Amino acid sequence: MQIYVVKPNDTVFQLSRMYGISASEIIRANQLSNPDQLVVGQTLVIPLQGEFYSVRPGDSLWSISTKFNMSLQELAEINRISVNTPLYVGQRLYIPQNPKVQAEFNAYIEPFGENVSAALENSAREAAPYLTYLSPFSFQAKRDGSLNAPPLGNLPAIASANQNILVMVITNQEEGQFSDELGAVLLNDLTVQEKFLNNIVATAKQFGFRDIHFDFEFLRPADREAYNQFLRRAKERFKQEGWMISTALAPKTSATQKGSWYEAHDYKAHGNIVDFVVIMTYEWGYSGGPPMPVSPINPVREVLEYAITEIPPSKILMGQNLYGYDWTLPFNPGDTADALSPQQAIQLANRYRVAIKYDQEAEAPFIDYRDEEGRQHKVWFEDARSIQAKFDLLKELNLRGMSY
Repeated sequence: MQIYVVKPNDTVFQLSRMYGISASEIIRANQLSNPDQLVVGQTLVIPLQGEFYSVRPGDSLWSISTKFNMSLQELAEINRISVNTPLYVGQRLYIPQNPKVQAEFNAYIEPFGENVSAALENSAREAAPYLTYLSPFSFQAKRDGSLNAPPLGNLPAIASANQNILVMVITNQEEGQFSDELGAVLLNDLTVQEKFLNNIVATAKQFGFRDIHFDFEFLRPADREAYNQFLRRAKERFKQEGWMISTALAPKTSATQKGSWYEAHDYKAHGNIVDFVVIMTYEWGYSGGPPMPVSPINPVREVLEYAITEIPPSKILMGQNLYGYDWTLPFNPGDTADALSPQQAIQLANRYRVAIKYDQEAEAPFIDYRDEEGRQHKVWFEDARSIQAKFDLLKELNLRGMSY
């Protein structure tokens, strides 16, 4: 696979000739609704077996072979040059595709309203062949131990047709907010807890869920051990059914990290108890905060490097957002940014005739534009480069996989 960054006057036709593949393949791989309107700075995935590397100042055949874990002789032979051939800046060298790393992939999918929309079901069908887990979000626990179910539509059938493990995501949400009071009831009232577990088992059997996933957030710090004990009890119950158990964890960098989102999440205990965890390595930039990348690579790395000291890497799924935010400037406390998809960010760049820029330190793309009312905007989002940086980190740390 080649990641290409669009330059002024580039066209899909020119790129198809450059890489020797059809324009239709490039259009399909990038879901280009209007291939005649490329945006400067936009990334395109070129569906090749392997990639081309452009020689940079200071490069040598040896340094390039080391970068791609190849022998000097192998790189020279593949490119039909001598190991002593001098390189020039801009020269293209072909790098064959490395053996793929085995990984698992989860996707949360959130229906809104009373039904699963046709568009959302189509999106699930498109993604499902590439997933290990499909996770409708979410069953909301209630204070009496019952469950408020989301609409599921054809999602169980889509998961089954693609051999996805259907995940039952359960949250401690009330009226759209995570509730520490609800969490305290579920974790400490054993009568309610027994009813809660019974309802989970009955529902999972009804729909064919094979992993029970607890996304309990904003818990009271005092309920840390109660949560651990609940997970131990739930695991024993689900083991009888042959199901897995997993949890979502806030992005911590130490066991003693303070804050309502962190203290009740015991990394070491979860690593011992559950089958896998999803670490929520995103939302540094969030809708209610000032403009910044949603998942900048250095904070993501810091969280995951701590996590693998407490949890086996084979149990960790890295969280990866597939959205960004559009902030109106100047940002003031109480303002809310608009969420948007990568495609919508590209459409904004095209609409307002601005280039997409890339922050090399954060490994994140962004755009700056001024709307029709003269207001300045800052948009941070994701593209192939930013997600590839996370894939590289996943491989470096030998993680179980990624959760979208």
